[in-house]
Amino acid sequence: MSSHYNKNESTFHYFPQDKRGGGYLIDFKLFIFYLTTSVTKRINKRSNVRLALLLISCLLNSLTGLADSGVKTEVGIKTNLIYDALLSPNLGVEIGLSRNLTLDVNGSINGWKVNDHIWKHWFAQPEVRYWFCDRFCGHFVGAHLHGGQYNLGKISGLSDFLGTHFSRLKDTRYQGWFVGAGIAYGYTWMIGKHWSAEAEIGIGWAYSRYDRFPCTECGTKIENDKAHNYFGPTKLALNLIYVF
Repeated sequence: MSSHYNKNESTFHYFPQDKRGGGYLIDFKLFIFYLTTSVTKRINKRSNVRLALLLISCLLNSLTGLADSGVKTEVGIKTNLIYDALLSPNLGVEIGLSRNLTLDVNGSINGWKVNDHIWKHWFAQPEVRYWFCDRFCGHFVGAHLHGGQYNLGKISGLSDFLGTHFSRLKDTRYQGWFVGAGIAYGYTWMIGKHWSAEAEIGIGWAYSRYDRFPCTECGTKIENDKAHNYFGPTKLALNLIYVF
C-alpha cells in the first residue's frame, strides 16, 4: 500500500519580477498564510494543536512583515548534501528580508524504495533566521515549522528515542502525516563570490497521526489513525548554496 498525495496541495506559486529594481516582489504574509492553511487542513480539531500552529503563524507573519517587498533582495538556492546521500532529492530557497533576517524554505521528496527499504516521504520546512552579523554569513539561529507525509518500513539498525519506537520500522510499516515546529542553530562559510557552505542542527516537536501495518507490503492494520508526539532532532543539514 503506497501513499497518495493531493496534487492541489503541492502547488508552487510564481513570484513576479520587480521591473524597477530587478529583484522579486514577494508577499511574505500571503505565503505564510497559504502554507499554514494547507497544513492545518490535515490536522484534527484538537484545540491545542490548532492553537500552537496559530501562534507560530502569527510569529512568522510579524517577522516577515519587516521585509520591504519593493527592494531588490538576495536569493540563495541550496541543496542538503546529507539528503542527497540518502537518495532524497531536495531543494531550498533562502530570501533576504532585512540586514539580519532571512526566510529559508526547503523541502524533500522520495517516492521510491532505497536498497529495498521503503523510504517514501515528502516534507516542507520554512524557517525564519536571525543572523548575528550580516545575512548569509557566519552564525545564525532560526525558528521553523515542518509538515509532510511518510510511508516507511523495512529499515533496520535504528534505536528507540525518547518514546518514539524507531526499532519497529524493521518489521512493520508506518504510513501517516506530521506537523510541528522547532529551533535551530547554524553557521555559514563563504567559499567564493557566489558559493557558500552551511551546517545546521535543530531540535523540536512533531505531532503525527499514522496507521501501522504488520509487514511492508500487506494492508492489514495493527494500529489505525494513532496519534504520536515526537520530541528530538528536527533538522540536520550540510548545505551547498549559490547566492544570486
